[in-house]
Amino acid sequence: MTTKQYINTLKNIPLFGDFSKEYLERLIQGSNNIKKYKKNSIIYEQGDKCNTLDIIIEGIVSIEKIDENGNVLVIYEFRGGDILGSNLIFAQSNKYPMTILSKTDCTILSIQKDIILNLCQTNKSFLLEYIKLISDITVAIGTKLNSITLKTIRQHILEFLNCEYKKQGTYKIKLYMTKKEWAERLGVQRPSLSRELIRMKNEKLIDYDKNSITITNKSIIKY
Repeated sequence: MTTKQYINTLKNIPLFGDFSKEYLERLIQGSNNIKKYKKNSIIYEQGDKCNTLDIIIEGIVSIEKIDENGNVLVIYEFRGGDILGSNLIFAQSNKYPMTILSKTDCTILSIQKDIILNLCQTNKSFLLEYIKLISDITVAIGTKLNSITLKTIRQHILEFLNCEYKKQGTYKIKLYMTKKEWAERLGVQRPSLSRELIRMKNEKLIDYDKNSITITNKSIIKY
């Protein structure tokens, strides 16, 4: 990716929307901190300090919680144009509480803390967008955590099927992720997801194979 492409990505982020392309070019060159990560690389481990604001130029990054048994809970996913560390960089305890992992090949631009502080002090638009950014990500992660803890596995499956039915327009839903990846997003173990799918199949609600789920009882779709 070229410097011009980096600048175009930054211009589409509200935080940097009011800055000129010339300034953003200087910011990129001055930071000298563009990193590339291969799929499934650890970007930050739990307990690492957050000293930079990280902008995802391309790729998908996830916040994951791994328990003592090795079970993985995907808390939240960030994509190109999203920002990591906004709610931690100025915190008294600025350590990542969970693991940050690249779900795909990723390119990340890191901006030092002192640059962010200077922008907050000198640019009102940047400051307002930064406050909004912190608020939005706090709400989003809190909502995801509530969703994980309050819903049953079946409720999650039904919610997924309803959403994909509306997107794909068919009762045969194509799966674009493995059962393992799906279980991680739900915050459950894969065997638990498989057992619920078997129950739903036995109840003649669905049928499924490796690559798709077919809705056999149309009453589970909420129009």
